[in-house]
Order: sequence, then structure tokens, then C-alpha cells
Amino acid sequence: MPNAPARLLPLSRSGLPAEIEPCLDPTDLFASRLWFDLTLAHALPAEATPLLALGGGAVLPLCREAGGRLAALVTPYSLTWRPLFAPGADPRVAGRAIGRLFRRGPPVRLDSLPPEAPGLEPFLAGLGEAGLRLLRYDHFGNWHEALPRPGWPAYFAERPPELRTTIGRKTRRAAREFVFERITAPGPALEAGIAAYEAVRTGSWKPWEPFPDFDGHLLRAVAARGQLRLGVLRDAADGTPVAAQYWVLDHEGRRATVLKLAHLENRKAASPGTALSALMIEGLLEADKVRELDFGRGDDPYKRSWVATRRPRIGVLLVDPLHPAGLLALGRHAAGRLRGRLRG
Repeated sequence: MPNAPARLLPLSRSGLPAEIEPCLDPTDLFASRLWFDLTLAHALPAEATPLLALGGGAVLPLCREAGGRLAALVTPYSLTWRPLFAPGADPRVAGRAIGRLFRRGPPVRLDSLPPEAPGLEPFLAGLGEAGLRLLRYDHFGNWHEALPRPGWPAYFAERPPELRTTIGRKTRRAAREFVFERITAPGPALEAGIAAYEAVRTGSWKPWEPFPDFDGHLLRAVAARGQLRLGVLRDAADGTPVAAQYWVLDHEGRRATVLKLAHLENRKAASPGTALSALMIEGLLEADKVRELDFGRGDDPYKRSWVATRRPRIGVLLVDPLHPAGLLALGRHAAGRLRGRLRG
């Protein structure tokens, strides 16, 4: 594959082709076959056309959007996206090959990029050497924490005093009023847990979901691999679910990422979401021995109390200045920078 000419191929919604298997990273959920196959099947608009860009030993899962522009195969559920490299591929050479593929075309948007991704900077340099202009922008923040000391007591001791007090008070109340369920495996308990999660999501502060079936399919798939940690709090009196959240273990079990969490809006006075987060994290640290907690995409204020470090996720617009749409994008980018300087 590294020596094959660069090309853009249609991608079936039934899944990734077998030929790119060496480029995938099964230890990273968001660079795995499982993730892309679920995205293709359950999280793309009907009008989108999935594609693969291949060149120089690199693979880029892409999507042609309704307006005709190419973009990274990213959905509201994606926490990262990155170029995928075959073993032994030179990212800079791959960037030049892929860059030539995008010449003479409209801008291509790559986002959800982790700046620390292996090979990313050389790959971007190669794109520039192919004649493209790279316009970088901030996409979203990702709050996480690598834990220097294992276990719940060490983690809890490092939390802000206000959160420690809240956790103590709310978990004591939860022990009186709620029943906690922790689900990790396929079976009837998982199906009941998925139904509970969907009921809580519907009654939460954010009930709308762009692809409401995606969560259930993801939960079943990661449970089958032993990577799921689904938590549910139910009312002890009648069994009604009041809060739910799910985490996925990857990086060989070292990292736990919370993908979704919700609580019933009409029960927020009891802070069931806070109590459930504390119970889930205690289990992740004590039972699963994870060494990194990841709170996903976005800069929601509550996250900085639970984890200490923000890292950026960036976007890059690939622009050919000889294409009319590329020239327009460069003009808009320059105007935006000028407005920023004037405001400054």
C-alpha cells in the first residue's frame, strides 16, 4: 500500500475494507475498526457519502458532506480523529501523496485532531509541501487526567475541597434513596441498562440526540469486548432510573473515557449525576485499575473539578490557493485574523 498511487475510494456503510487493517489501532477506540464501522452504520446523515483517501501508506476516513465538501469522518460522538498509518510508513511522504490528491479541489476540513497524535506534524508538513495551505483553528477542549498514584483515595484527596464535600454529602444521600447498578457484560442486565440510559436521556436537560440508536449499538459492541462500564442509579422506591452514564476502557485498559452522562432534570436537586460519577470513578480506579480519566469533548465547567488537565483538539483546513473556493477561504481567514488583532 505505501507505494500505490494516491486515490480516493468510495466507502461502504457496511464497514471498512479489510486492506486497511494494518493501519488501524485496536487499542484506541477512536482509531479502531469497531468505531468506524459503527459510525458508518449508525451515525452518518443519509445525504453524506463516506470515502477513503489512501496514499503513501496513510489512510484518511473522510465524508463528502451535503454541500459537496470533503471533511474528516467525524460525528458528534467522535473525541478524536487522525490519519492512520501503515507500519513503516513515512508520515511526511504520506502527507505529500495525500496532498497531491487534494490539489485543484475545494478546501478539505480535518478536525477533532489531537496535536499529540503520532506522525501528525510530519504528515501536515507533507501536505504543505504538496502545495496546500494549512489553516489551523481550535476545535474543542478535552479534559483528562493521568493519575500519578493509583486508587480512589489518592484521586479523591486531589479533588477540590468543594467537590470532596459534595461527593461525601451526595453519595450518603444516594445510599439512602437510590440503588446503584454497574453493568459490564452483554445480557439481560445490559439491555435493561440501555433502556434505563435512554429513558434518562429523554428526561434530561439535553434530550435531543442526532442519532439516537448509536449509543445502544456502541454499548453492545464494547460490552462484547469487555470494555464497557455502564452505571445506572435507580429510585429505591419504584426502580425508576434517575441517572445513567457509560465509560469505555481502551489503551489496554489504562484509560477510561466517559462518552455520555445524563440525569433526570426533575431530580437534579438530589444531584444523582454527581453521586453516580463518584461511584463509577471509584469502581474504575479500584476494580479496573485505570490510570487515566478522560471526560470527552467540550469545556463544560464541571469537568475541571473531576480532572485537572485540558488538552486541545484542533482543526486544519486544507486549502489550494489556485482554486476559487480556496482563495475565498484564505481571504476569510485573513479577515478573521485582522478582526482579532483589532479587537485585541
